[in-house]
Amino acid sequence: MSTGSDRRAPERDLSTWPIERLQAFAADARNWSQLESVRVVAQQHAYDSSQPREVRRNWAELSLLANRRMLGGGAEGSARELRQDFMLRTWVIEHLGPEDEKFDWSPEALGADTLAALALSPSEAATLATTWHELPIEQICELRRHKSLTAHLEWLIGHLLPGPTRDRLVPWIETRHLLP
Repeated sequence: MSTGSDRRAPERDLSTWPIERLQAFAADARNWSQLESVRVVAQQHAYDSSQPREVRRNWAELSLLANRRMLGGGAEGSARELRQDFMLRTWVIEHLGPEDEKFDWSPEALGADTLAALALSPSEAATLATTWHELPIEQICELRRHKSLTAHLEWLIGHLLPGPTRDRLVPWIETRHLLP
């Protein structure tokens, strides 16, 4: 038997809200859990293949907005939120198509953002990975951060034009498999 406590009230069930209401909610949200709720609901709508492409892109933009608000003002940002940003952008590029006119859906912009988030080169990361179990926890965490931030590259790489960005990212595809 179902009780009132195990059912969500329609007004609190963000998945039923129209995009405009969620956009306003995200703009006013003050805590991480509210923004995470918006991010997840918007991303689910973006994945809904029954919706038109532009509607799905709008939902993806809202998901990115909520995710970026969770990042806060930190220079590096959280690896979790950066990874989510990179993965959703890659998914949109892969499934809805790239748009060079829109920064978020540009493979080249995503490639540049990925490189900017990485503190190590692929060769430095690979060298450290050979003895990762002997490293201080901070360095192990940094290797794991790099592994997380390069998870999208196998899908992105085919959308990048030949050039320096692609050339710098290709080695990360193999390197990330060496990381703890």
